[in-house]
Amino acid sequence: MTKYLFTGGYTTQGVQGLLDDSATQRVAEVRKLVEAVGGDLESMYFTFGRDDFHIIASVPDNASAAAAASVAAASGAITVQTTVAMTAEELDDGLSKGRPIAAAFRAPGD
Repeated sequence: MTKYLFTGGYTTQGVQGLLDDSATQRVAEVRKLVEAVGGDLESMYFTFGRDDFHIIASVPDNASAAAAASVAAASGAITVQTTVAMTAEELDDGLSKGRPIAAAFRAPGD
């Protein structure tokens, strides 16, 4: 499974829902959504500043991550950005695959 970072904010409607429910209940609902697409919720943190929450979840694939994020955003209660997270080993694998083709790449203006 691939790990994703979902970051977002609550709309006015979302903040009202959070006040009516609780943060603990929101985590339970997020867990149900992630599990519905075959994933596993690792953590959810509420934050101050530009973003209101950060979610780390393992999800089977990009389509499943898009499904979960789309369902949540369609509620009108949140905005969400989805980022694929890689381990150092996964990045090293990608870098090693790039080395042989690097010589064939011409940057703009070169």
